[in-house]
Amino acid sequence: MARRLALVTGVGRKIGIGAALVERLAADGMDVLFTYWHAYDREVSAHERSEDPDDILQLCREKSVHAEMIELNLAEVHSINELFSYCYSVFARYPDTLIHNAAVSINDTIETVTAEQLDQHYAVNTRAVTLLTQKFLTHFDHDFGRVVCLTTGWVQGPMPNELSYALTKSTIDTLAYTISPVLAKKKITINVINPGPTDTGWMTDELKDELLERAPQGRVGKPSDVANLASFLVSVEAQWVTGQTIHSEGGFRNYL
Repeated sequence: MARRLALVTGVGRKIGIGAALVERLAADGMDVLFTYWHAYDREVSAHERSEDPDDILQLCREKSVHAEMIELNLAEVHSINELFSYCYSVFARYPDTLIHNAAVSINDTIETVTAEQLDQHYAVNTRAVTLLTQKFLTHFDHDFGRVVCLTTGWVQGPMPNELSYALTKSTIDTLAYTISPVLAKKKITINVINPGPTDTGWMTDELKDELLERAPQGRVGKPSDVANLASFLVSVEAQWVTGQTIHSEGGFRNYL
């Protein structure tokens, strides 16, 4: 019997959430296919370590699972079909699990936002997530399935300096809640994770010190925290959990 197969987007950096997700799923015994897009990493985080996806792939394969990767710009609509075609060509089946981790996040405000920035965020954070979920459902032929989305803490407080990001990410929560009854008829659950402040290399020392003052557990989030929760949400045991946004923040939102 074939192992379960997870498709995970946005896995470009070894210290990122995406890497933690695929490595944990592989450790759980799932085959994995992940996407990455170097151009975005270079633009936003000045990340030049192009060998990272290869290293992540090798770490997954060391777990004795079938792992593959593909570089795709999810802002391009044709990439959706390309991704699923590639999946079938290398695994001879379609995924039973889909994790939306890829995102565009470029700071802007109501004073500085442009049409181009809004469109850039929408293309990946909203449109790609919706169309990928649609394609996943179209090809779904399993006993049960799982969809997990990554969101941000927009409902926990205003994010005026991340306007385009907050606007387009907030649609994830709406999507999951709205379509959960439709997916449930196929025994597919869809849930959303808000990981809170998570250290993936973007935090300055000053910001980390500020966050630690509001951290009841004495630390900020780690990528493995997200992976641990996702591991449960994609498991058989999580069948009764769907349409939920889970704020996995270590107590940040209630600690003022």
